[in-house]
Amino acid sequence: MKRHAPATARNSGPLAAVLAQELPDSGLVLEIASGSGEHAVFMARRFPWLAWQPSDRDPEALASVDAWAEETAASNLRPALALDASAEDWPVKAADAVVCVNMVHISPWRATEGLFAGAGRILTEGAPLILYGPYLEDDVPTAQSNIDFDASLRARDPRWGLRRVANIDALAAGQGFRRTARHAMPANNLTLVYRKPQ
Repeated sequence: MKRHAPATARNSGPLAAVLAQELPDSGLVLEIASGSGEHAVFMARRFPWLAWQPSDRDPEALASVDAWAEETAASNLRPALALDASAEDWPVKAADAVVCVNMVHISPWRATEGLFAGAGRILTEGAPLILYGPYLEDDVPTAQSNIDFDASLRARDPRWGLRRVANIDALAAGQGFRRTARHAMPANNLTLVYRKPQ
């Protein structure tokens, strides 16, 4: 039942360090596309004062999340919810932060559109939408590893691929968000933070 994503062990610590700067002091964090569930477990332990709500569209991922959660027994980690980011109706109606790790490049663009639309519905002014993963930047040279990764993604599904930060920023603006932070991460990844101006 439990899945294991090797990258999770490598990026959980650096990501948690950034989240410590960006997450609120209390409330509910909705994690979109929780995958194996290892991030949810790690972050629930790291931020015991926050309620952590994992979610995914894949039933096998949901089972993995709950299997990890059962082993961890973190009281602030909620049972995983079935949630498709591209859906017009989400099962969570309000949250104090939304976190999405490694989904944007491994899904159709409409999933990212849905992510910002959904976050726009459930987040209040000033609450963060936090994205982590590899991105392309117009003013920053792209690492060869990311160029190769982009090509492999597009070979698997032409709707996938690394997204340009400029396009993410434009999409965000259309939903009333603006980017408030860009954190360089290990392995040529970025953490991007978007908020609705207060």
